[in-house]
Amino acid sequence: MSSNQAPLFSQRFRGYYPVVIDIETAGFNAQTDAVLELAASVLSMDDQGILTIKETHHYHIEPFEGANLEQASLDFTGIDPYNPLRGAVSERDALHDLFKNVRKSMKAAGCHRAILVAHNAAFDQSFFKAATARSGLKRDPFHPFVTFDTTTLSGLALGQTVLAKACKEAGIDFDGNEAHSALYDTERTAELFCHIVNKWQTMGGWSFPSPDEDQANQ
Repeated sequence: MSSNQAPLFSQRFRGYYPVVIDIETAGFNAQTDAVLELAASVLSMDDQGILTIKETHHYHIEPFEGANLEQASLDFTGIDPYNPLRGAVSERDALHDLFKNVRKSMKAAGCHRAILVAHNAAFDQSFFKAATARSGLKRDPFHPFVTFDTTTLSGLALGQTVLAKACKEAGIDFDGNEAHSALYDTERTAELFCHIVNKWQTMGGWSFPSPDEDQANQ
């Protein structure tokens, strides 16, 4: 990491650190239906202001006590919640580990708050916040309501709102047979988000500070 990478990242999104999330669930009700899988890609920025995926954290998650499991949702995702080979952990353990890693990357980027990025972000955020509340964890690094929605961004930038079609338009490989895995969908969504942000910069939509400006702001 170069000496000016952290302040550059922090200036790009007004101190927010984007973390790309995808959640696979056992239904559509965030209060009653289980979270079964969670993945999160944290990002890095080079000296030219270009975003890339830094690393992705992936968790298979045990249904919380009393959780509802809709068979139609299980059939759609192909997830067997009680398969011992999943190596599933509790919501609390998954989120504790994720929050720790997000705070570490966020601090290195010079940012003060994480912001959730997702495709149809309202859905993922509702389940993410419900799981956080159940876990009882207090040090949630994510903004309580602000998100970046790649559905909206893709509609604007690419004329597509479906993840697979938006990726195709952006020149990102997308294998429909791998879709609806949190790990796969998160990394494709992260690539899509980076593509849109980076393309906007190359078109002149955002100019990163010159070294003199960067020094003056420190």
